[in-house]
Amino acid sequence: MIFIARQHRFSFPRPAMVMGVVNVTPDSFSDGGQFLDPEAAAEHAMKLADEGAEIIDIGGESTRPQAKAVSETEELGRVLPVLERLRGRLETAISIDTRKPAVARAALEAGASIVNDVEASRIDSEMWEIVSSFGAGYIAMHMQGMPESMQQNPVYTDVVGEVAEFFGDCLVKLRRAGVNADHVMLDVGIGFGKRLEHNLQLLARLDEFRKFARPLLIGVSRKSFIGKLLSVEVGARLPASLACSCWAVQAGANVIRSHDVAATVQSMRMMEAILRERGEKLRH
Repeated sequence: MIFIARQHRFSFPRPAMVMGVVNVTPDSFSDGGQFLDPEAAAEHAMKLADEGAEIIDIGGESTRPQAKAVSETEELGRVLPVLERLRGRLETAISIDTRKPAVARAALEAGASIVNDVEASRIDSEMWEIVSSFGAGYIAMHMQGMPESMQQNPVYTDVVGEVAEFFGDCLVKLRRAGVNADHVMLDVGIGFGKRLEHNLQLLARLDEFRKFARPLLIGVSRKSFIGKLLSVEVGARLPASLACSCWAVQAGANVIRSHDVAATVQSMRMMEAILRERGEKLRH
């Protein structure tokens, strides 16, 4: 299995990768406002790469529950100065976390290699055609509803089965739009239109998504389902985030999206060393 994102090519099985998060927003749930200054955001991206992140995910619009959408102009004004500062300084693959085709195009023109799309349940194919034209990587995430309302009343009969059905349909639509499966990564969308029990069910049965033979990305870092289960605030959720991440990798996840790159890389490498000692092959 391979994942191709423009000039970047990742071959599996291999040790799990960590995607470092750089939110260029005032209102993200965990680090909103910390990296609004483009130079601070670029320096943070470089730091995460030094800590072991193999993908840097840059986003200019918060998609936390009840977040309000920002204009295309405002989002571009947040992310493009960061990408410009990273050009020629960072060899690590850069992902643009956006729902807007125009932002994706501009970011790819500015040097990004991957589009991380929380709104992969789209009807029109413009975003996918842009991804295809650049030979970019694409992360298709499942989300029930939109960020503004996704947590109001998420309902599933079988969350694992319904997310799997979404992935199957999405891969067909992507292929029709010219995006080869080798350019696609899947994300079950922990916390996006899911209750606590839905998130736990997805994690518990994560290995069932390996049937798609595509890399799996899991984002659990500091998320609210941890707080609901353990009654801990955002800043105290690292231990549970690491526990979920280790479980996910053992179940077959290939990429862990994290705000805490150094700790996540360290936990991944330790767990993989123990698995090797047991004589277990990496599933990913």
